[in-house]
Order: sequence, then C-alpha cells, then structure tokens
Amino acid sequence: MDATDSVDGAAARIAAAIGEPARARILFCLMDGRSRTATELAAVADVGTSTASAHLNRLQRVGLIKVAAQGRHRYHALAGPEVAAVLEGLGVVAGSRGGRFKPGTPDRLRQARTCYDHMAGGLGVMIHDRLLEMQWLTPADPRGDYSLTAAGIVGLKQCGIDPANLGGGRRRLAYGCLDWSERRAHLGGLLGASLLGLFMNRRWLRRDLESRRLSVTPLGRREFESRFGIKVP
Repeated sequence: MDATDSVDGAAARIAAAIGEPARARILFCLMDGRSRTATELAAVADVGTSTASAHLNRLQRVGLIKVAAQGRHRYHALAGPEVAAVLEGLGVVAGSRGGRFKPGTPDRLRQARTCYDHMAGGLGVMIHDRLLEMQWLTPADPRGDYSLTAAGIVGLKQCGIDPANLGGGRRRLAYGCLDWSERRAHLGGLLGASLLGLFMNRRWLRRDLESRRLSVTPLGRREFESRFGIKVP
C-alpha cells in the first residue's frame, strides 16, 4: 500500500466514523470547544450510555476526539482545530441546496459563535475581512493561509497580543476557514484563537453556557467600531 492509498483509507475511516447520526451530533456538540462526559454526550446523541461509550471509542480511534481523565470522570473534546474545520466544512455542504444562497442558521448563532477555539458567524467574517482591508494580513499561499504584515504586528501589539507568541509549533498561524452560515471565510488558526481569547478577556463578548453562541456586549460594540471600524447591529 503506497502513501496515497494509506491517506485514502484513513479518510474513508474518518468519514465513516462521522457518517452516523448519533456520532455526528456528538461531534457538532463539541464544536464549542468545551469538554463533556459520556453521560452528557449520551443525552446529546439521544442514545444510552453504553451506546455513547461505543461511539466515543470509535471517534477516539480515528483521531476525531481526545479524552482527559479528571478524578473519576473522563472528559471528551474535539482532537483539535483541524477537526472543527472539517465539521464546519461539512456544515457548508449539508446546508447547500442549489440556487441562490439563503442562510438557514438560527439568528442566535448566525451573528457570532465559536468554531472550536476561534470565532465564526457574521462577526467572525467581518473581522477576517477587516484585517485584510487594514493590511494586517496578506495572502501567503494557495491553501488560504495568511502572513502577518508589519502593520499587523503593530496593530496586534496595540490590541494586547504579542505576535512573538504566535509562532512555532505545527499549527497554522492564520487562514480562511469557510463559515457554514455565511458561506465566506472567518479567521482560523493561532491568530483567530488569540483574538477570540482577547475579546472574551476584555469582555467584548460573552459565551452562552448552553450553546456555541457568542453575545456582543455594549462595550464590545464600542470597541469593535473604534478599533476595527465594525458596526455590530
């Protein structure tokens, strides 16, 4: 078996693992970046705990989720941002019906939500577009990756992010992640995660306890407009 066949086979196994309704519900539930127990995920998937455990073992074997033990409990989470990007892309395909695009995403999720550890939705797309317009980012390669410009380094430092902490490791710095509700790119990668962390720490955004929804605070509306020129409705 050559390397290409190996990749094809692995992709087929991953697709088969995702392609079961209960497992798909588990994976999309974990898109908010939180960890959950098997009991919690059984309720999400609407299956018994033993069935949920079998599903979780399958997802772990193909590398879609990771498990951490804490005391008597085992907590399950997506294996990483690459898995979230695949799920976000599947949402785009699943929502395509041909003809003119009409978003069917609930309003509460469409404005802003988490895509694992970065921001998606309309506001995520506006941030992505604005960073390109301000020339903080510039396209780097055909994969959709971006490089940080000199203006971007200065701008991030003024916001409170040290670009020196974004380098190294295997994770991509910044790239366009196709948004399933907007059908345009929001910002993924280390920079996308750092910006979401900044917005949360500065209380520009609030995270919904029960869903992936992010709510923009009054302070956030003022700051997004003054710093990025984005008027949040």
